[in-house]
Amino acid sequence: QVQLVESGGGLVQAGGSLRLSCVASGRTFSIVTMGWFRQAPGKERQFVAAISWSVGSTYYLDSVKGRFTISRDSSKNTVYLQMNSLKPEDTAVYYCAASHSTRYYYGPSYDYWGQGTQVTVSS
Repeated sequence: QVQLVESGGGLVQAGGSLRLSCVASGRTFSIVTMGWFRQAPGKERQFVAAISWSVGSTYYLDSVKGRFTISRDSSKNTVYLQMNSLKPEDTAVYYCAASHSTRYYYGPSYDYWGQGTQVTVSS
């Protein structure tokens, strides 16, 4: 089992920045991919970004490219999502997830999920 705990959400004005953190514990050696997803009210869960745990390759939703950066600190079992130039449409609950798969974009391929952290961007 892997446990994930997110932090760093909050309320920010449009154009501002936030950094989300996700600490993994448990059988972290089994993780292949770490990802961030988000879900806005009334909408489906959406892939945002992912990182290969061993190699560090990164992947992004087109609408966040150039604004968001995913990174990891393997020594701390932590993955980060730096979000800059935030827009009101980025408002959602953000979830950290861990997968034994390389299908980074596919939500059901993720085996473990955090509890989520709210990000609200005001206009």
